[in-house]
Amino acid sequence: MKSQLKYLIVIVGLLNTVISAQEKTPIEKIKLKSSSSYKEMKKQYLIEQTIENIAENNEDENIDYTTLFDQLNFYYEHPINLNKKEIKYDLEQLLILNQFQISSLIQHKEKYGKFLNIYELQSLNTFSSNVIRKILPFVTINENFNSTHLSLLDMFKNGKNDFFIRYSRVLNTTSGQVNLDDSTWLSSPNSKTLGSPDNLYMRYRFKYQKHLSFGFTTEKDAGETFLGNPKADELFNLNSPKGFDFYSAHFYLKEVGKIDVLAFGDYHIQLGQGLTFWSGLAMGKSSNIMSLKRNAVGIKPYSSIDENSFLRGGAFSIKMKEFKLLAFGSKKMLDANIVEDTLLQDGSLVISSFQASGLHTTIGELQDKDVIEENILGGELSYENNFIKLGFIGAYTKYNGSLDRQLSTYNQYDFNSSENLVSGFHYSLVRRNVNLYGESSRSLNGGIANIHGLMASLHPRLGISILYRSYGQNYQSMFSNAISEGSRPVNEKGLFAGIDFKLNNYWELSAYLDQFKFPWMKYQVSQPNSNGIDGFLQVLYHPSKKLNIYARIRHRNKPYNSNEKNGRDITPLSDIDQWNFRLNINSLITESIRIRNRVEYCSYNRNGGVLENGVLILQDVTYKPKESKLSFTARFALFDSDSYNSRIYSYENDVLYYFRIPAYYYQGSRTYLTLRYQIKKGIDLWLRWGNWLYTNRDIIGSGLNEIEGPSKTDVRAQLRFQF
Repeated sequence: MKSQLKYLIVIVGLLNTVISAQEKTPIEKIKLKSSSSYKEMKKQYLIEQTIENIAENNEDENIDYTTLFDQLNFYYEHPINLNKKEIKYDLEQLLILNQFQISSLIQHKEKYGKFLNIYELQSLNTFSSNVIRKILPFVTINENFNSTHLSLLDMFKNGKNDFFIRYSRVLNTTSGQVNLDDSTWLSSPNSKTLGSPDNLYMRYRFKYQKHLSFGFTTEKDAGETFLGNPKADELFNLNSPKGFDFYSAHFYLKEVGKIDVLAFGDYHIQLGQGLTFWSGLAMGKSSNIMSLKRNAVGIKPYSSIDENSFLRGGAFSIKMKEFKLLAFGSKKMLDANIVEDTLLQDGSLVISSFQASGLHTTIGELQDKDVIEENILGGELSYENNFIKLGFIGAYTKYNGSLDRQLSTYNQYDFNSSENLVSGFHYSLVRRNVNLYGESSRSLNGGIANIHGLMASLHPRLGISILYRSYGQNYQSMFSNAISEGSRPVNEKGLFAGIDFKLNNYWELSAYLDQFKFPWMKYQVSQPNSNGIDGFLQVLYHPSKKLNIYARIRHRNKPYNSNEKNGRDITPLSDIDQWNFRLNINSLITESIRIRNRVEYCSYNRNGGVLENGVLILQDVTYKPKESKLSFTARFALFDSDSYNSRIYSYENDVLYYFRIPAYYYQGSRTYLTLRYQIKKGIDLWLRWGNWLYTNRDIIGSGLNEIEGPSKTDVRAQLRFQF
């Protein structure tokens, strides 16, 4: 490892910050009233933590978290009234409380009547001071129940409009932007981007509480055309697109009159435990052990910019006492690679693969855009009372072309047809402090998948979570997002066991061990019946609202093909052994200043070879004064990684509705500054500047995104109008 002296200096400074923070924040009784400035910072911190927990398991820089942020931000602006009759659904969507905390809150209200004030939460033995602090920005107690019997006209009068305009770009010139002469471009059509490096985004949304929502979202990615490209049209006989590349719109009603839910346009469907059908994000393995169980929302509006993971059409649900019927239909075009000069007898196309990037920056990507139609028809019939919930799910998918993928031995069971039918059954039984839940599913080809779990609150301070999963190698579902070690719930068996232990009001321990097996081959795993483990341990210390410290260890061991061959030309397996160690400190210095310090170390070893190491040290500052119109967040980070293998992910604060969880690797520094200025009531401006500076790289990135030089700088500006 290099530059160890500078790391030592930063660590000494970090420890000094901890000591000074503890001196300034003596242990105190929980205060349930906070300034608006503190609540805003707390909201930002909680939302960041929730998104970061999800992102840690996904480890994907390009996932869009807009819908999740929308959900949490809504409950901050419209706190849940704990005296309302039906609060279970809303509390589940917060992703802060577990099943037993929600149950104890509801049972307390049923036994003692409505809450008189928020202080009563301290009498619940399942609610620690830390849990109460987490939910305070999102709950309230009053007698105003916001009647849903308002007419649509009244909702329009009392709703809120949000309109966003955003501009982003990388200031450095990339290889895809370099001008080429005509002959060079003709000989290599995909060696140049068609449009400017500007990223443009526009979003409008009208919302009345959770009952009415409609709006639209548009986006142009960097490298895509906005005004067309006359030169490309001439050379390649194209009609290059003009305007935004992606358009999305939705209309959504919930609990209005006799309507349970009604949605038109773009939307998500999330059912059961995500095994049969689940579009969009979901919680996976994380430090929140008791959140492993999914709380399906059913139908929810879509307003993100992921161009694939949503449905387009209509959906509705109706309730009949304890029964609920949900139905949905979707029809949208997908990007795909076409097999050249190949048509079926009915004239439909033959494709070799789907394209999920959503980018249309080159000639080839434009040719793959919207070439195949996807049709989905599905539904759920469910029954629910205070003890049990049961549901039957079915979804039929049809493509107007045929898949002709050149499958290898390891992925020979993958979906390779023009239609699929997935059916499933899910359940959840709650009895006192025990919750049994699960889902079983079957695809058209006979593939079977199962997931079954148990959560138990053995003591107000002790909870356990156990999950068993068995996904057949031939199970096929294009909209499945159940918990798994791989990217899809297929070809996997596993047993997860986790514990959540609150030692006292200030110390918490969470840990899990996930053992898994791959019955068939996988990519870069050329033998069946391979095994792996994922272990996690975290200790959290939170003496007051001003100080939060956690230390965590994560160990992952996975199978991987060895570089060696034996005499029979069979590839033997080796192991990838990875350790992550993190120390994180969040401290509220004043009501207006919050700082975060983090040190993380990663080690990566393949088959007992050379040990690869990575270190990340970062300092974040958030400043939001009570009366000032200006606030900012800033980061300075140092990182030193031997390779991409020992990369470290970290959530970055950005402008509203823009999310980044980049990987830090190689050697250098990362700096960014995000400013927010309230021009006047209802008009906000965000400005962001960020820079990567490498000390051991002369070239950054690859392909059309390659930059010559050791530095990369990006800027972003966003305006929001609320009225």
